[in-house]
Amino acid sequence: MGGLGLAGAAAGGLLTGCGAASGAEGRYPQRPIQMIIAYAAGGGTDVGARILQPFLEKELGGQLQIVNRPGGGGWAGWNEIVQADPDGYTLGFVNSPNFMTGYLDPRLGREGVGPDSFTFIANQVTDYGAVAIHPDDKRFDDIGGLMAYAKKHPLIVTSTGVGSDDHYASLRLADRYKTKFDVLHNEGSSDGISDLLGRNADVVFANVGELTSHHEAGELKVVAVMKDSQERSKYLPDVPTLAEAGFGGVESWSSRGIAGPAGLDPGVVERLSAACRTAINNPEHIEQLGKQGLEVDYRAPEDYLRMIRKDDKNIRRIGEKYVWGEQARQ
Repeated sequence: MGGLGLAGAAAGGLLTGCGAASGAEGRYPQRPIQMIIAYAAGGGTDVGARILQPFLEKELGGQLQIVNRPGGGGWAGWNEIVQADPDGYTLGFVNSPNFMTGYLDPRLGREGVGPDSFTFIANQVTDYGAVAIHPDDKRFDDIGGLMAYAKKHPLIVTSTGVGSDDHYASLRLADRYKTKFDVLHNEGSSDGISDLLGRNADVVFANVGELTSHHEAGELKVVAVMKDSQERSKYLPDVPTLAEAGFGGVESWSSRGIAGPAGLDPGVVERLSAACRTAINNPEHIEQLGKQGLEVDYRAPEDYLRMIRKDDKNIRRIGEKYVWGEQARQ
């Protein structure tokens, strides 16, 4: 399955703390910080941000005002971050790889925007992709059977929209292993699950956090977590990874992290990064996100930027081939 948006503002509470002096402005923050969410209130990114809010406010000794700016595939919010003054008082959550389609697809006219348009501060969550089938499907009951079947017969697979992490996940798997996937785009993972249960789709591509409760309830069967390693998800310990099942070389995740506009003062970045590290790694924060099936994955600025650049490289290749390039137009 990222970015930021504003369409209904909701302010958070103020928790006082010992804000340290940092950056060109001296003590930071000196006034409330706007935290832009590029999606509507109540969505996964919004919920994660609000869970983090009191922990981060405590570490910063200041107020975060969470502002929802949905629209434009997330770019109503992300544009606001890009265009903000680089003073540390306008930040937001970026969802990767979702936000990348908005600047990589030449049809959308954002060629001048990219990773360098942001200052990446801290990753909060990495929610790996997962592949699920109907529990009563007689054609296949594991990822090996599914892949073998899909090499000979087309399957309808779901995604949460063109350019979503789920869309790219199905494209990358099909590209590497020559499976026949016809993508059915939905507004969200709940629609895809409904299509699967109603037998309008054969396979759901979604994220671990979206599928775990349904898998545990027996409503669907997750057959693989999209990790290119042997390490299973702690939320789905009975489900093999793609690499473990013999389908290595493909990995998919939806990451959510905090960014600001390009050119943030290094002292402000250092202050924010230190506060995010402590807040994100707070055991209570981790426990609360875990109840949502979300895996905390704190990454400092340089590591977070490397993650973004890796996503950017992968999406450029697969997007040019299948989404907006010559082959996609044929």
